Amino acid sequence: MASKSQLADMDRMGMSVAYAKAKKSYDEGGVPIGAALVHHGSGDEPRVVGAGHNERIQKQSPILHGETSALENAGRLKPDVYRNSTMYTTLSPCSMCSGAILLYKIPRVVIGENANFKGEEDLLRNHGVEVVVLDDDKCKTLMAQYIQEKPEDWYEDIGEEDGQ
Repeated sequence: MASKSQLADMDRMGMSVAYAKAKKSYDEGGVPIGAALVHHGSGDEPRVVGAGHNERIQKQSPILHGETSALENAGRLKPDVYRNSTMYTTLSPCSMCSGAILLYKIPRVVIGENANFKGEEDLLRNHGVEVVVLDDDKCKTLMAQYIQEKPEDWYEDIGEEDGQ
């Protein structure tokens, strides 16, 4: 694995891309969740192999959350690419996105925030995934603003009827 300084640089890059995607979604009227899949294996410099944002509103899709959008945009990859990558996401991943992370054996997930929604972090940890929560104020603020502005769309996104 990378040194602490290399890891910090990679984490800054991954979260920067994920946040930019979340902001893009918000600007389009969608749920502001962004994600980036960063490959860091084979001694190469870390590179973004896929990035995306929640597009449920924009594309009327039941499954295009930030993480699944990033995986879709990465295209078809060999198993070793996933196994030597980190998923960056602005919000704690839901059951569906956590399932995709587990399916492709992505070993590390860096989460911008989990104050507005805590997903399946324990499930990921229980399957050996390293989970890092940054508690990022920009991510928290953007998500809280969206939830306040569009609560019906938010609750639909997480499979709830009215916040129950």
